[in-house]
Amino acid sequence: MKKKTRFAFNAYLQQLAKLNGIDVNDIASKYTAEPSIAQTLETKIQESSAFLTRINIVPVDEQSGERLGLGIGSTVAGTTDTTKKEREPTDPTYIDGEGYKCTQTNFDTALGYEKLDLWAKFEDFQIRIRDAIIKRQALDRIMIGFNGERREKTSDRLTYPLLQDVNIGWLEKIRREAPVRVLSQIVGSDGTVISQKVRIGKGGDFKNLDALVMGAVSEKIEPWYQDDTELVVICGRSLMADKYFPIVNRDQPNSEALAADLIISQKRIGGLPAVQAPFFPANAILITRLDNLSIYWQDGTRRRAVIDNPKRDRIENFESVNEAYVVEDYDCVALIENIEVLEAEDAPAQQQAVSAELSDEQIARIAAVTATVMQTMNASAAPAENPAGGEA
Repeated sequence: MKKKTRFAFNAYLQQLAKLNGIDVNDIASKYTAEPSIAQTLETKIQESSAFLTRINIVPVDEQSGERLGLGIGSTVAGTTDTTKKEREPTDPTYIDGEGYKCTQTNFDTALGYEKLDLWAKFEDFQIRIRDAIIKRQALDRIMIGFNGERREKTSDRLTYPLLQDVNIGWLEKIRREAPVRVLSQIVGSDGTVISQKVRIGKGGDFKNLDALVMGAVSEKIEPWYQDDTELVVICGRSLMADKYFPIVNRDQPNSEALAADLIISQKRIGGLPAVQAPFFPANAILITRLDNLSIYWQDGTRRRAVIDNPKRDRIENFESVNEAYVVEDYDCVALIENIEVLEAEDAPAQQQAVSAELSDEQIARIAAVTATVMQTMNASAAPAENPAGGEA
């Protein structure tokens, strides 16, 4: 580490110590982050990802407990003949399923001396270190949420590169606690399995994605959520071409810009907005509200140690927090897996006939007339001195 880098890095350690109310010499020992600092860090992690800003990341006091819920777990309107029985109030926040349990997740990172020497040239040296750490934590949380299957005492990143063994994610929670909300194969009325996959296209179980989504909403999601305007369709990358997913917010700030990891399509599937998020399984669909997905982190468990390790020519940041991945209300989810896209359905005969009747010359003329009409509509209020296309 160069002398200038050492000076900047020491200033970074002094700032950490000041914020957490500890001596700078204790930074290399494991310490518990101050509650306000832990909350600020969680906020920064959430703001570093467009997807995480759309879900809930909330602190909880206890390691385990009941889910917070969406607040509309059931209907409450009704009537009662009070001459025969008393009125019975309904708790609208009641939700089925298990509660949550926060378990420790380690977010340990290392930054080499060469990289720090490069960053020391910039005035935002401390911010660069912070951002390098929190952005990776944000992406790992999304990866666990969509791919986590279990929690092993010691995870294996080489065997499970999608962090399947770090914690139990949202999709696995749905499979375990609400299997009735999962569509992964086609079963006949007599209970026999017709297909081990959900086939879309010609000769398949559904003609297209629209039919699949509409059917899943009707069959898997409770009636009081079916018309919810916040419902979205989270798709795997292989189910929708990239051209259907233009990024909505193109003009983003240069400094604190959100990561462009949440892509919302202008195309709707089954009448619902289509969303593409990082690390979501390629051949799957999740229908829900984004705020139905949560990450709970236990207050007072954000622990950290920053160590200068000259034996490895790097700075090591050891960080951990107890967290849980939570689906707030299973009544508001439908998970479709094992999707296989077949050949597309043929266009209707009438549409094919109309296309066949038009020659290339006629199609070109229609396009020219349409362009002229659009140009006229977009013109200024003042009369044009030389109107285009007198034939039009």
